Amino acid sequence: MVENTASTRKPARVPVHRAWSVALVACLTIVAAAAFAAMPGVLTDPLHTEYGWSRGAIGTAASVNMLVYGLIAPFAAALMDRFGVRRVALVALGTVVAGAGLTLVMTTAWQLTLYWGLLIGAGTGSLAMTFAATVTDNWFVERRGLVIGVLTGASAFGQLVFLPALAWIVDDRGWRPAVVTLALTAGVMVVLVALVLRDHPADLGQRPYGSPVFVERPRPDRGAARRTVEVLLSSVRGRRFWLLAGTFAVCGATTNGIMWTHFVPAAQDHGMAVTAAAALVSAVGVFSLVGTVLSGWLTDRVDPRALLVAYYVGRGALLAALPALFGPSAGAAMVAFVVVFGLLDVATVPPTILLCRRIFGADGAIVFGWVNAVHQAGAGAMAVFGGFTRDVGGSYGPVWLMAAALCGVAAVLASGMPRGTDVSHRAAEESAEARDGGRERA
Repeated sequence: MVENTASTRKPARVPVHRAWSVALVACLTIVAAAAFAAMPGVLTDPLHTEYGWSRGAIGTAASVNMLVYGLIAPFAAALMDRFGVRRVALVALGTVVAGAGLTLVMTTAWQLTLYWGLLIGAGTGSLAMTFAATVTDNWFVERRGLVIGVLTGASAFGQLVFLPALAWIVDDRGWRPAVVTLALTAGVMVVLVALVLRDHPADLGQRPYGSPVFVERPRPDRGAARRTVEVLLSSVRGRRFWLLAGTFAVCGATTNGIMWTHFVPAAQDHGMAVTAAAALVSAVGVFSLVGTVLSGWLTDRVDPRALLVAYYVGRGALLAALPALFGPSAGAAMVAFVVVFGLLDVATVPPTILLCRRIFGADGAIVFGWVNAVHQAGAGAMAVFGGFTRDVGGSYGPVWLMAAALCGVAAVLASGMPRGTDVSHRAAEESAEARDGGRERA
């Protein structure tokens, strides 16, 4: 009989737990991937000028990027479970580097859709929320809330860090050096991931951070992808899924789809410099970090449905007022808009995640993955709609009003959601604890 030494191996003693270096590299990886999400807004005018492509065609590439980003997320966790976090992260970063490199030599609009939309969308989508959740679950028992909050906020932080610099490079040197900068950043992360990131503490003979016992690495779940599809097919049959998905589609349309893609060119239409416009979008990212933390705190204390109604009503009012705020410079009213919109920007995520867990129980995380895919579909649709509206009508004005109206619809949908219950979630946790206790006694 072969003895299983993994469970009896003594954990290595280290001054600083390896989990923190793994979390740091994961955070930097998410930051680097997020920088690509901010790029379409500063690429629109340069590509339109150089190639004569319509804004609708450029918006289509951004739309495909957002759609692929969302659709691959539910399967990314299954791939990480099957092949390991490190391998999936390396392949994803390699795909991003390849997509950015090919963008430099493109000559037609369909190539932008293929390289930026499909390749970069797939790569960055694999390094989003599911990546953050998997790293946190594998490496942490204590401080999970803190770590997942930081990793989730790293996406907005990536846009904050890179967008002003990318806008300056585009304005001063052209769009190709900006894309090269992103590609080199992703290349550096390939090296760091290869050197530091590991799939599980057991690979290094360590316990997860805060765990009193050694935890063996789980066996790969070869049926994870099948379960992901099964949960989708089951959940879409009910009204509850579509209420959640509908509100989150509006969230995507009124943030990624319009603000991150069209705010910069819309501001330029009113005489604002690209660097100033990019700085305003970056500031939205700053306050979104604050808003997400505050929203998470409120979600533990207030009915999440009421929070969603308040968030969407507030966002709609801001978007309706935005056309009147544009001008050659950012006045006090525009700064106030940026602050408040930033606080509401990602605030919808914590209550939506909680509702998914309450309503769908043990399948809540997978359901949220699919709800997030619909979020990206809404973002992609608005990116295309905004570009074509600007091409045909010569103004982004109707786009902001359309987005405001959608927020009103989302508020109505949120008010009609069931509250759900935590009973199934607690039962699942108690069942898991009972199983673990039985194994330890055995």
